[in-house]
This record gives sequence, structure tokens and C-alpha cells, in this order.
Amino acid sequence: MKKWLSLLLVVVMMFSLAACAKEEAVVETTQANEESTTVAPADEEVTLIFSVNAVPGDAHYEAMMKFKEVAEAKSNGSIKVDTFHSGSLFKQDQELAAVKSGQADIVYMSASWLGEGSPWISMFSAGYMFKSYEHMTATLNGEVGQEVFDRVVSEQSIRPLKAFYLGTRQVNLVKDKEIKVPADLNGVNLRMPNSDAWLFLGKALGANPTPIAFSELYMALQTGTVDGQDNPLPTVQSAKFYEVTKSISITNHLVDSVWPTINEAKWQSLSDNQKTVVLEAMEEARAVCDETNLNREAELIEFFKEQGLSVYYADIDAFSEEVLAKYIENKDMTATWDLELFDKVQEMGK
Repeated sequence: MKKWLSLLLVVVMMFSLAACAKEEAVVETTQANEESTTVAPADEEVTLIFSVNAVPGDAHYEAMMKFKEVAEAKSNGSIKVDTFHSGSLFKQDQELAAVKSGQADIVYMSASWLGEGSPWISMFSAGYMFKSYEHMTATLNGEVGQEVFDRVVSEQSIRPLKAFYLGTRQVNLVKDKEIKVPADLNGVNLRMPNSDAWLFLGKALGANPTPIAFSELYMALQTGTVDGQDNPLPTVQSAKFYEVTKSISITNHLVDSVWPTINEAKWQSLSDNQKTVVLEAMEEARAVCDETNLNREAELIEFFKEQGLSVYYADIDAFSEEVLAKYIENKDMTATWDLELFDKVQEMGK
């Protein structure tokens, strides 16, 4: 009997030891799993000051607000965007200095403004640098654009992030006249902004460029001081130029864009995750901006026809070939251009 009791005690002890070993193994495994699934520390909170001159209702204002919405949501609150519109924080001619100094974190820039620190980039504001919206956005929001933006970073310590569509300039005349090729603009006094670059563009188009302040343009058209003007279609509507003109020719001579640009030091202060969020939010903002402007331009064609204007379509290839040739012939104008990059962009438009 004692032998059986001893044997039973040994068996119980063995089961107890096995159970303890199993429990210790479970504890060790649980601890290991907890260590392997430890959540990375949250990103530090950062505030981005976004300053624009666009007004509420404008596509670029709406794009800024979309960026704020997406960036704050996707970053789980680690990014806060403070927005300023209508030039309330910095006027347009102050924005470049503000983003370079870090007083503003993000502003809208363009090739014409960035040309001061990167003279070669002025070629992106030349007539027919881009033949269409599709050509512009494929270039500037693709590999070539990244190369351009990286060069701006190295030269000016600010980083363009995307290219947003601003609009395409067309020829709007007092008379009902079809403009098919540059020769059709011979003798036409075409109002242009008063700068060497703009006046050269007017001459390259085949017209007689006439500098008139924008604030005086409606009266100049009404009195016949000039025969016409060029602006994107939304501007023709908002400034009511359709009231004193009779035709619009779709020449697409300047497909313009603005580039949301961030201070480079601020960019480098962001975590990798925050940088990804900013780029994704900018892409969603770009979609809002581009779609709004494209839709508005398409709708305005019908609006102008309803107002009694004739709408004609120019031979874009004929215009592009002649205008670009005049730029290339002007060595003073192209002395700072990166002609290899220029040719690459033109090839992309074919």
C-alpha cells in the first residue's frame, strides 16, 4: 500500500512540474509577442502655416482647405495646418521671402517668381512651353518636375511639392475675328502686362503688344485703345471683358501653373510618415484645384457663346512652332535656359 501511495505522489509531482513549465513557456511567449508588437512612438506635433493670396471660392483657396482637411486627418492630428487667405498674412510679392525665411511654411510659387533665384526656370513661363494641360501636368507632376523641384531645393532651400493648374491664356478681341495662325494677329494691338517677358510673348504671337494696366483694360477695350487682350477664360468672365469684345480664339499660348512650395528646413523637420502624408494631401488638393479650373473653363465656352461671342480654335502646332522659334532666336532671352531640359519637355508634348 505504501508503495502505491509513493508511486501516486511521484506521478502528481511530475504533472505539477509539467504544468509549471507550460505556464512559464506561455508567459515567456506572451511577453515576446508583446515586445514584437510594440507600437512605434507617435509623431511629434507640428504646425504648418499655409499663406495664399487666393480668396474664398477660388480654386486655389479650395485646394488649400482640402490640403488642411486631408493632412490633419491622415496624420491623426500630428499635423496641424493654419491657413491664411486673401493675402491677410503676406502679400504676393512678400511670399517668396516669407517661405525662404520660414515665416510662412507653405505658399504658392510659380516659375516667374522662382526665376530670381533660379534664372533657368524662367523658360517654364515662355509661350508654348506646354501645348496643353495634359502636357503641363504630366511634365511637372512627373519625373521631369521632380528634377526641376530638386534643383530649386539645392539653389533656394525651398521645395516645390506639386504643380497646380492656374489656367490657360487665350486671345480675346474687340472684333469678331478668327485667329488661326500667328499671321492673323499682324497689326493687332494686343494688350499685354508691362514687362519685357510679356511684351516679347505678344510680339512672338505675331501681334503688336501694347502695355496697359489691368485696372484700365476694360475701358481700353471699350474705347478701342487696344484691339484685344489675353487672359484665362475665368478672368475674361470675372472682369466682364465679354461685354466689350466679340470673339475669343483658343490659342492655348500659355498653360500656367502654381507650385505649392514648402520651406526646406521645415520639410526636413517632418518625420517620414508626415512627409508621406503631406505629399498625399497635396495630391488630393491638386485634384480639387485642377478639376475645378478645367470644368470652369469648359463651361465658360458655352457661357461666352450665349453672350454672343464667337469662339474659334487656332492651329496650336503652327503657333507653337513659330513662337518657340522666336524664343530660341533671342539669345538674350534664352541665355540662362537649360536647353537640354527645354528640348526634353518639348519632346514630351509631341
